[in-house]
Amino acid sequence: MAATGAGSPSRLVQYVVVRSDLVHKLSWPLGAVITQACHAATAAIHLHYGDPDTQRYLSELDSMHKVVLGAPDEAALSGLSENLTQAGVAHKLWVEQPENIPTCLALKPCPKETVQPLLRKFKLFK
Repeated sequence: MAATGAGSPSRLVQYVVVRSDLVHKLSWPLGAVITQACHAATAAIHLHYGDPDTQRYLSELDSMHKVVLGAPDEAALSGLSENLTQAGVAHKLWVEQPENIPTCLALKPCPKETVQPLLRKFKLFK
């Protein structure tokens, strides 16, 4: 990947944060957890469709960049959602219905450097 030059737009990333305990402790099928991430990512794009960063992200259809991180449990995911809200970072917390279980969240596409500090404690989902 080429480095971003001075004055050129920064690389847009859509972060998705998934509860890893759903797979590793609660024995949800991996496919069900992936579905939750897809729901959250789609919802975040839909909710922020008119946003300039979202439009630029969608215009680069063949080079979209997503990063999927793991949150250890519901408390960590909910805490992250609260921190993102306080920081003014647009995102969608996906709550599976009818069970009312927060499973994951997705940020709207945004420059990596603007949100990475808020996500630093979360590791790649395994």
